[in-house]
Amino acid sequence: MNLTIEARPGALIVRVPEARIDAAVAIQFKDAMRAVTEGAPGRVFLDLHRVDFVDSSGLGAIVAAMKQLGPERRLDLVALTPNVDKVFRLTRMDTIFAIHDDLDAALAGQDD
Repeated sequence: MNLTIEARPGALIVRVPEARIDAAVAIQFKDAMRAVTEGAPGRVFLDLHRVDFVDSSGLGAIVAAMKQLGPERRLDLVALTPNVDKVFRLTRMDTIFAIHDDLDAALAGQDD
């Protein structure tokens, strides 16, 4: 999976260009997240505006990406589509992740 990244002061924005994070791509997603976030300072914002489907494997891969950042860094989610937002709310993962409506709102609240 080819993720796109954008570095900002104190933040790394990772965009997922795929429509699905599911069992077919979960391992590739997790490996790609590890590669692009390794050594990145500050917060990581995962932009999911193109992702319309996440299954349990995809959810597990996103949680694994958060855990591999360690306790000193944070993974925030940005621009969830309605289907993906529903998955995070139904599984109560919205209590684990900070979820932002859009990138501007996420970056504005970066000092949280």
